[in-house]
Order: sequence, then C-alpha cells, then structure tokens
Amino acid sequence: MPQVNENPLKVSILASGSSGNVTYIEAGEQKLLVDSGLSGKKVTNLLNDIGKDMSDINGILVTHEHRDHVAGVGVLARKYKMDIYANEATWRAMTPIIGEIDVAQKHIFEMGQTMTLGGIDIESFGVSHDAAAPQFYAFHKNHKKFVMLTDTGYVSDRIKGVIENADAYLFESNHDIEMLRMGQYPWHLKQRILGDQGHLSNEDGAIAMAEVLGDATKRIYLGHLSQDNNMKELARMTVTDVLKQKDTGVEEAFRIYDTDPIQAGSLFTV
Repeated sequence: MPQVNENPLKVSILASGSSGNVTYIEAGEQKLLVDSGLSGKKVTNLLNDIGKDMSDINGILVTHEHRDHVAGVGVLARKYKMDIYANEATWRAMTPIIGEIDVAQKHIFEMGQTMTLGGIDIESFGVSHDAAAPQFYAFHKNHKKFVMLTDTGYVSDRIKGVIENADAYLFESNHDIEMLRMGQYPWHLKQRILGDQGHLSNEDGAIAMAEVLGDATKRIYLGHLSQDNNMKELARMTVTDVLKQKDTGVEEAFRIYDTDPIQAGSLFTV
C-alpha cells in the first residue's frame, strides 16, 4: 500500500493584492501566517472563513516592512503572544510601523537561511524590491514544496534555483503593463512599479514561471494583483497564453488559480 504522508502541508491564500497580503500555512499542529497586511480583525475573520482560529496560530513570518504586508502584525503579536520571524534589517524597518513587541516573541530569520518549525523546513531567499531586505519563503514537508514569490522586480537565476519544480506556487502577477502605462498613477510611481525593484507584470511573471515549473508542479496561484492596473481575467489570460506558447502543459499538467484581496482562498493540500 502507498504510504500516507503524515501531517501534510496545507495552504490558504487568505488575501493577496495591493491592499493587503496574508497566507496561512499548516502542517499538523504547526500553524503559521506569512505576513499580516490587513487589520487584525480582518485577518481573524478570514481565518474563520476557512475554519481556523487565530488563537491556534504559532507565529508570523514577515517578508518585508511595507504596510500591505505588516499592518496587522503588531496587534496580533501583542494580543495572542505569538512568535514573529523576520531578518534583522526588516525588524529595524518595521518596528516603527508595528510598534514594540516583547523580546521573547522576536526571532531573527536571516536571508538565505533554512529554519525548521514544527516539521516544516522553511527556506528564505532574497528578492529585488524597494524594501530594507525583502525575502520570501519556500516551504518543504514530506517531499512536497510550496513557494511564495511576490514583490520582486525580476526573478534572478539565484531565485530560480531555489524555487524550481515546486508542487504549488503563489507567484506575482501584479500588473498589465499597458493598463499601468495608460493609468492615472504619477510617473514616478509607474517607474517604481516597472523597475527592477518593483513588481512583476503578468507577462514577466509568466515568463519566469515557465522557467521554473516542473513535473511536480500542479498549482499556480496568481498573486498581488494591482487593484488599479490589473484584472483577474486579464492576468489569467496573459499568463495562460505565455505558458501555452512555452509548451508547459498549462491546464493539463497543472492549473492556474486566482487569489483575492478580501476573500479567503480554499485550503488546499500541497
């Protein structure tokens, strides 16, 4: 008989977008959030929507200090006495935003390191974004791998080596380039988003996806969509078209899923 994986890795993208980001990760009794870019009340409600309770969360992994990733971190840390993990530069940058947290709850998770929490091996890797020291995470459990990659202006060969052939991805699909160029954002903000320390467009994200997905890949979630410069249908269509051109097996070997800024995604097993 095939061996059943004990305490499988489970994930829900609770919120993803320019207004706030939070992801739920579970394996057995280990329950984590990655970022908390909405109010504590909103995050609590999103967790309840997937049948989970904030009092069961063991800790929050922080990617970087921008408010759409840390708005609720301080409130939740103080209310529920949970552990918070971030690299040292991010701690310095986010402390004025999230407020003081008890030293016993503060943990340093440096870029390029791997930390094991409750049987989940968590690999951190740096990205190119205009923050102090932005890093994202690859989660490993029972030979399964879930990768989070948003908030980066480009995907380097180093990053590709870390994230290749994951079973599931949350991958940035921030903007449609023409919508952004023709939109109402001031020029300096458009330059920031389009730059090497900005965000991946639908097309650039898809090109990077095509270079890293592999035989194990079954799910790609399109994340961090701009509310002003993108649409779910457009992102999905653009990414699908690029992946079809690259002959990746999209819609056959793996599927593409939407995320939402205010509605929790279903809990799935990696």
